[in-house]
Amino acid sequence: MRVMVIAKATADSERGALPSPEAFEAMDRFTDALVQAGILVAGAGLKPSSKGKRLTFDDGGCLATDGPFTETRELIAGFSIWEVKDMDEAVAWARRCPRTAAGTSEIEIRPFLEVADLAELLSPGERETPREGERGRLGVA
Repeated sequence: MRVMVIAKATADSERGALPSPEAFEAMDRFTDALVQAGILVAGAGLKPSSKGKRLTFDDGGCLATDGPFTETRELIAGFSIWEVKDMDEAVAWARRCPRTAAGTSEIEIRPFLEVADLAELLSPGERETPREGERGRLGVA
């Protein structure tokens, strides 16, 4: 199963504070372990919300708002996509993630929607697993 591992933003990450060299090195070792285990699909850190935009859609159109955004608890500082056998394996790996800043931090793990989850919405041809490098309708692989 594919999961997205979401590193929640903190006051430090929203200030644009980078991890210490030691914390960065520890994260590098953890990433290498994920790669060696065949778990890591992709991942990246994100710049603070002050560098971003938020789009709000309603019946009247779309409003673009410049960051920063005030609710740090709702923001993410980075993500990775893992291929794991189940949520227990994802949690076990996430527990090994090194801390990159002092204070409380939070990681959220969310499974991707897969073809089987959407079977009733897809035609028989769309239910076939896409070939390597392809994405089916709705971005499902």
